Amino acid sequence: MTRVRKKPTSRVRKTRSSSGKSGNSATVTPGEWFERLVAVQARLRARDGCPWDREQTHESLRTYLIEEAYEVLEALESGNDAKFAEEMGDLLLQIVFHSQIAQEEGRFTVSDVIQEIHDKMIRRHPHVFGETRAKDSAEVLRNWEQIKAEERRSLAGKSQLNAKDESLKEASLLDGVSHGLPATLEGFQLTRKAARIGFDWQDAGGIFEKMREETAELQSALNANERGRVEEELGDLFFAAVNLSRFLKVDPEIALKKANAKFSRRFRAMEKLARESGKEFKNLPRNEMESLWEAAKKSEKETDGAKLHGARAKR
Repeated sequence: MTRVRKKPTSRVRKTRSSSGKSGNSATVTPGEWFERLVAVQARLRARDGCPWDREQTHESLRTYLIEEAYEVLEALESGNDAKFAEEMGDLLLQIVFHSQIAQEEGRFTVSDVIQEIHDKMIRRHPHVFGETRAKDSAEVLRNWEQIKAEERRSLAGKSQLNAKDESLKEASLLDGVSHGLPATLEGFQLTRKAARIGFDWQDAGGIFEKMREETAELQSALNANERGRVEEELGDLFFAAVNLSRFLKVDPEIALKKANAKFSRRFRAMEKLARESGKEFKNLPRNEMESLWEAAKKSEKETDGAKLHGARAKR
């Protein structure tokens, strides 16, 4: 079922004047809007509320949480501010929705959620809210990881769990990286955490060399027809590529998403070119497919070049 989206902020946008100020909504603070949103979600979950909202659980909402996060990224890249704000509202609704369900179960409230992140930001920025000083962002990140490690040790010390429990294993700087993340993002975060304390490559050249090494090992495994090793070596190659993206300050998940989109555009363009010539793409020989691929690439580059030229002409 498609989730019906409710955005009280849309009324603010509609009443905004050319001066940038809202009409009757100008006096409504962000906090008041948030309280209204919380009240709306509570009403939807009430006994006489929305049947769909009442049926939802933390588990059933998991997909929406992930989808909304990706839609925020897509809107961010579109350059459309209205769409960007709308999608962030959808993501905020997911936080409110989960908090409402948790409150009904007597676990925590949305106020607890806000207080947790508020207090954490204060603790993690002693160079702003305390006496500590940080000369640059690298030192900020090192301090951040150190504070996180101290917090984990404190929690472990307070725990009443059996000492044999897995959760009481020795703390690691890699703790906190969720195994539920997509593999590229998990690898990205693991290498980022290691790099923050100095375990990193001197330059990108070392990672390129590592990728060549992993490629050779993968080829060796293929030649030996060792299927188990092939998977392992391919994983190592992927991991090295993710590490390179992190080193180059490129999000691997976003980079791969863009590559996926580019492939999809060009493939659809090939299909269109084949239809225009009266042929069925799937029935073409490989060499003709390759020719159409090159034609699609050339057409896309020419289109991008024309757009860039037009943009420069407007300046």
